[in-house]
Amino acid sequence: MTFRASILSLYPEMFPGPLGTSLAGRALERGDWELALHQIRDHATDRHRSVDDTPAGGGAGMVLRADILALTIDAASPADDTRPRLLMSPRGRPLDQARVRDLAQGPGAVIVCGRFEGIDQRVIEARGLEEVSIGDYILSGGELAAMVLLDAVVRLLPGVMGNAESGALESFETGLLEHPHYTRPREFEGRTIPDILTSGDHARIDRWRREEAERLTRERRPDLWQRFTDS
Repeated sequence: MTFRASILSLYPEMFPGPLGTSLAGRALERGDWELALHQIRDHATDRHRSVDDTPAGGGAGMVLRADILALTIDAASPADDTRPRLLMSPRGRPLDQARVRDLAQGPGAVIVCGRFEGIDQRVIEARGLEEVSIGDYILSGGELAAMVLLDAVVRLLPGVMGNAESGALESFETGLLEHPHYTRPREFEGRTIPDILTSGDHARIDRWRREEAERLTRERRPDLWQRFTDS
């Protein structure tokens, strides 16, 4: 099954962008995943190709119209499409590695990239959009957030990473931040590789890495540490 991503945007020319390079780009060339782009403005119904209007009740900015976006969603994702419909939104549920894994195991995603002050709430409800956030900050639009989501998902698709174990040991996969890494040279500006890592004792190395992962998580992400110890 090929992972199929459909992007709905006012700026589809931003894609594939960084998704066309490195792991994601090579996977796209091989056909490990597919990317379809949909211009929301193509579904405007007036000669000015208008897609937004002033907010009901007054206020600053403009709002993406429900009828125009609904037409775009219906064209990109017919009724029998089983892919989740996502809306990149700062008020959405924070994206985490568990959700990324779920998406990577599925058939793909239909991703709406918002603009302006937001989109009409009625289309969110009528088309079952799941709001997803990549952090507590505001971007100019959902395109960069969609790229972040797709990059996180695509690297987990079968065959994309050369060594599947490297993904299994990364931050968040075990509930902890990742342990520190070292490589040659043995000494760098007076700093040496911890002796245990060159000892050849793999049991001690594994224990050291686990202890370091726990220490970093306690120090840097007490929220993650609390969830880890509670589980």
